[in-house]
Amino acid sequence: MNPPLTMQRAQGAATTMPPTLPQPLRLLETSTTPPASADVVVIGGGIIGVFTAYYLAKRGLSVALIEKGRIGAEQSSRNWGWCRQQNRDARELPMATRSLELWDQFAADSGEDTGFKRCGLLYLSDDEAQIAGWAKWREFAITAGVTTHMLSGSEASERGRATGRAWKGGVFSPSDGTADPAKAAPAVAAALIKLGGTVHQNCAARGIEMEGGRLSGVVTEAGTIKTRAAVLAGGAWASSFCNQLDVRFPLATIRQSIVRVSPLAQQLPAALAGPNVAVTRRPDGHYVLAISGRGRADPTPQLLRFAPQFIPMFAKRWRNVFPGGLEGMRWGHETRARWKLDDITPMERARILNPRPDAAGVRETHRRAVKLLPALREARIANTWAGYIDSTPDGVPGIGELPQVPGLILAAGFSGHGFGIGPGAGHLIADIVSGATPIFDPKPFDPARFNASAWGKVADF
Repeated sequence: MNPPLTMQRAQGAATTMPPTLPQPLRLLETSTTPPASADVVVIGGGIIGVFTAYYLAKRGLSVALIEKGRIGAEQSSRNWGWCRQQNRDARELPMATRSLELWDQFAADSGEDTGFKRCGLLYLSDDEAQIAGWAKWREFAITAGVTTHMLSGSEASERGRATGRAWKGGVFSPSDGTADPAKAAPAVAAALIKLGGTVHQNCAARGIEMEGGRLSGVVTEAGTIKTRAAVLAGGAWASSFCNQLDVRFPLATIRQSIVRVSPLAQQLPAALAGPNVAVTRRPDGHYVLAISGRGRADPTPQLLRFAPQFIPMFAKRWRNVFPGGLEGMRWGHETRARWKLDDITPMERARILNPRPDAAGVRETHRRAVKLLPALREARIANTWAGYIDSTPDGVPGIGELPQVPGLILAAGFSGHGFGIGPGAGHLIADIVSGATPIFDPKPFDPARFNASAWGKVADF
């Protein structure tokens, strides 16, 4: 059986991507041929990679951003689009807070449209324990300067009147918002190009070269880029890439499914999380439906290798994370095999991870959304899709230089939180690479913590 179109290897440097994206993604025209050298090479054109490259270019460094497929075509365009501080892990909250400022600043500085808007996020609940948990988080958030409004039953019912029912309570975070996943990463890449950086799609990174005990180049399918610094923002591919370098990076990718429905005459809340489902309005009027934390764990060699580290997370989320099927094996992003630098790699065989949605998950998501917001009965399902969320054992990303490969900065494992905190993460990574004072403390994200036997807190996501 032939592989799906997105997995087929086109011949020659001028590879063209097949139109298999889940929603209208802004497409950029770029060269597949990278430069001979650069101050920094960023591997991966998702939201983390593009913001990292953008902030490096703003510092006057020559930056080459290389992407095996299309900018933003994987998880960066397949998520909810939420940019939130509310209910963040304490370690991520400073990054989330600065990210909101940077989303605003990016639009003003670049003139590019990411669809970012501080529309506020609304949470509704009848679970008194959950409401109490939100109140406890609010007390912590106040110390970090975050504004969150706890809602009484009457206030929650009024803000959630589109649900047509009464609620015991809720929370509203007015300074949080959403951005458009179909626009955001390409918009940042376009801004990078304006600053003099280069972007190279359909150009997979195969590995690195070392000289004098540190990184000296990034090997791509189109040739080697000489550099003394590189950033690995490879998302779901990061662990298998690290394996080629004898670096152990525990990662499990969870396949999450999304439902997109048509616009309605009645305007629903811009971003609403009910007890069992979340609904987000896109700038084009469509609504995206999803269940927080729900997904399939497709068995792969990588998942089996790191299973002991993920047992606490899977145990906590057993109601939402289910055994998967052969999708992970089919796409090959969690291989433990070694590949050659002078031959086609798994990244070139699967330029865009486009896994099948979970049919049962899609049905359940739509059922819950219609129950929460009855007006959605009038909307037709426009399409569905799935994406792979790169998750770490503690739900917090790994960001920092790899001691085994001096000059290589890891930036992966964002565990479903990466889109909203992309600007802050990119700024921090640029600080690390350039030697600037970090925008906030990078210690909580140090990849060295994954070498410890105690994995600490399992985050809610």
